[in-house]
Formats: sequence, C-alpha cells, structure tokens
Amino acid sequence: MELNWKAIVIGFVATLAFGIVSGLIVAGTELMSLATSWAMIGIVGGLVTGYLAAGTVSTGAVHGGIATVLGSLITLAIVTFTTLLFAGVVPTFGVLVGGLLLIAFYAIPGALGGAVGSWVHGRRAARKIAGARA
Repeated sequence: MELNWKAIVIGFVATLAFGIVSGLIVAGTELMSLATSWAMIGIVGGLVTGYLAAGTVSTGAVHGGIATVLGSLITLAIVTFTTLLFAGVVPTFGVLVGGLLLIAFYAIPGALGGAVGSWVHGRRAARKIAGARA
C-alpha cells in the first residue's frame, strides 16, 4: 500500500486546527469534556484524511491513524520543549513519558475516523457511477 502523504498532511492540519479551536472552547472544563474533545479531534482528523486518501476502509484507517499519530508526535515535541523551558527537567520527563505512552491511544480515533471517511468516499463515488447515464 502506498501512502498518500498529501492526505496525511491535510488531515494533520485539519486535526491541528480543530484541536486549537476545541482547546480554546473547552479550556478549564472537567476531564470528561477533555477526553471527549480528544476523541472528537482524532475522529475529525481521521475523517478528513480517510476521505482524501480514498481507497478501501483499511487504507483510510491506516492513513487516519498515521495523521493523528504524526500530529500527536509533533504536539508532544512542542509541549515537551515548552515544559522544559517553563517547568524544569522532572516535569518534562513526566510529560514526555506520559505522552509516549498515550501515542498508541491517539491512533485509535484517527483510524476509526479514517475508516469512516474512506468508506464515505467510496460510497459517494459508487453513487456517482450508478447515477451516470450512458
């Protein structure tokens, strides 16, 4: 399977944009809201990536998972660097280890959204073909 890097990058940008907006909206709320927000961000990013990657459902799931993991790695690098600057070495180590442990969980909503996005793209393409006249 060949990776569609354009779809992955666009999905990452959509995830980042949705994450920033969501972070501004839910700042200071309870933990359940943050967990729901985290899942929704991954699903939306995966939907965009899977839809653009097209192909089969498994292809969309792989692309969505890669986009969210790539985004979470970049975000983890930024958060780790910021924590090192403002909090010190020990909190930075905690953020880094905790973030690395959560990377696999970040792929789950992205893969789910990617699978759904790819399925929707395939369904729309099938409808266009079925509705075409000869």
